[in-house]
Amino acid sequence: MTDTSSNTPVVGLVGLGAMGSGMAQSLRRAGHAPHVFDVRPGVAEAFAREGGTACDTLAALGAQCDIVVSVVVNAAQTESVLFGDGTTPGCAASMKPGSLFVMCSTVDPNWSVALEARLAQQGILYLDAPISGGAAKAASGQMTMMTAGTPAAYEKAGAMLDAMAAKVYRLGDSAGAGSKVKVINQLLAGVHIAAAAEAMALGLREGVNPDALYEVITHSAGNSWMFENRMAHVLAGDYTPLSAVDIFVKDLGLVLDVARASKFPLPLSSTAHQMFMQASTAGFAREDDSAVIKIFPGIELPVAKESKK
Repeated sequence: MTDTSSNTPVVGLVGLGAMGSGMAQSLRRAGHAPHVFDVRPGVAEAFAREGGTACDTLAALGAQCDIVVSVVVNAAQTESVLFGDGTTPGCAASMKPGSLFVMCSTVDPNWSVALEARLAQQGILYLDAPISGGAAKAASGQMTMMTAGTPAAYEKAGAMLDAMAAKVYRLGDSAGAGSKVKVINQLLAGVHIAAAAEAMALGLREGVNPDALYEVITHSAGNSWMFENRMAHVLAGDYTPLSAVDIFVKDLGLVLDVARASKFPLPLSSTAHQMFMQASTAGFAREDDSAVIKIFPGIELPVAKESKK
């Protein structure tokens, strides 16, 4: 598996979505020829035309790689990547002992801890490695990774993590800590988007020019990265999903699950979760998460320039 001529590990990546495709591109720029797999027909083949190898099955990818990076939506999809879906096998059965599985999804930290133990029984190393930063930073190799794992897992990863991320935080010597930090990050991200939407909605209701409001807030103390990023989508009237409403239904649900286990109150997270739930059930589940602003009554939202013609 390892390219003995250069001592470079063979890396596979599963899930060429908004984040995964950028991460695979970063690996390619760093000198890897990644093996890739995506459930959507033709996606892996399109990537491999510029360098790399498209794998027809997860089992084939697992057999050929020293390191498998999984960039899928949630724990259930990660389970399918590893252990199959009941009809087709996953990659775990074909991965060689001593190989490494890097899990980049936002999941319950306890689930991640259990997965590390399960893979260890098969001799597979594991890194709990959720990611943050968005598609643009993934594509430029500037995203953040929140990682935790054994020294052996980090040794196996080598420089591969740095090829994909500008910031690779090592948060613990076993799984769980990376996912805990990511859950807390998602608490802030979800609350900030909900608060940004509420602020812009109030401005619209009060007749403030939305472009002027955006300009002032983004140069004032009330600004946040989420206000600056997501309210630009609202001003453009463009709800093409970069991160969908239902992502925060899921992620804020995880936040509340983690806190509930220790009876820890999260009043702002609870309210933000209800806002995303309301947006989802109102028909905006697959729209950009900035569409949470659509739950507010009595406002006229900006429309896309094309719609004005």
